[in-house]
Amino acid sequence: MPGSTLPPFPNDVRTHPLLIIDYELIKAGDVEEVNRLWEAATTIGFWYLKNHGADQEVSEMFDMGAETMALPFEELMAFEQGDSGRSFGYKKAGANAIDAAGTLDSVEFINVSKDDALAYPQVIHRTYPSTVNARMENTIAPFARKGLEVTYVVLSIFNDKLGLLKGTLESLHDMEEHSGSETRCIRNHPVQIKEAAKIPAIGAHTDISSLSFLHNRLGGLQVLPPGHEEWFYIRPIPGHAVCNIGDALSLFSGGVLQSNIHRVVAPPGVQAEYERWSLVFFTRPGNSKVLRALVESSHIIAEAVKKRPDKNFETGSTAAEWFARRIKNHRINNRLGPETWARSRGTEHTLTVV
Repeated sequence: MPGSTLPPFPNDVRTHPLLIIDYELIKAGDVEEVNRLWEAATTIGFWYLKNHGADQEVSEMFDMGAETMALPFEELMAFEQGDSGRSFGYKKAGANAIDAAGTLDSVEFINVSKDDALAYPQVIHRTYPSTVNARMENTIAPFARKGLEVTYVVLSIFNDKLGLLKGTLESLHDMEEHSGSETRCIRNHPVQIKEAAKIPAIGAHTDISSLSFLHNRLGGLQVLPPGHEEWFYIRPIPGHAVCNIGDALSLFSGGVLQSNIHRVVAPPGVQAEYERWSLVFFTRPGNSKVLRALVESSHIIAEAVKKRPDKNFETGSTAAEWFARRIKNHRINNRLGPETWARSRGTEHTLTVV
């Protein structure tokens, strides 16, 4: 259960350090802290965030997740996300591929649309299990609002650093436009067979988002830092979120902001004997926004694109199309072969590591 006493993260596994960014300082415009955030965002694309003020909302979201996963499987499946490319709803373990060979994932999760949470009881996209509805207004909506608050502070900083007109990035994530922004509560069961620990629970990917606001209580998140061929664990720190850049911000910025490759594996050491719960808020652009480098709006972005002629920053895709394509082609029921997996990819380089 999310609230149980868990063993500490072991000290004998390879980890990658991340900068710890103080949310209160960046919100106040502290120059040194803002520069440290920019360093993290333009190098590895990951950082810890402390003093985010969301601990209560996070705890209650984990409770919601536990209540939901305790429902009968048949009841959950009535709200399954399906194979059409829609993300919102329940996803059972084994519904997605994690690689080109079609290996199945091992996580289950419940996704709740930001639009549904903030409009409740009005239905914008879909309906949800009873346990979700019971906590929509007092648990899920407050967590979504906190995730959005963090996002808009970070977007404002990136906007200035990229030399964009004030409000440019924020306008691409207009609260009033429907989007793929969502909360996700994830459960991964303990590893029962030693060999299974070698198979990722969630395969290597970049995030289908602009910014991810993640909360882990056990290890399992791994990153592949630029220039490396080996995976590194990210050590979970109590009270600290892990934030990372997704595909959309990387594309808007012409690759200045780094959407980095990561995956989820079994927790290390004795932590593998416990259920792994995690929670994330994904902020995504408005559905109609086209994912492309803002070269006309920033000389910094224009210069960055010129330096990367090998990269395509003109996707020709709206945020909604990009999101649906990636979700749909992850689904094992849609798999035709390795080409289906290829169609699920984002801004990742071709992966040669396993």
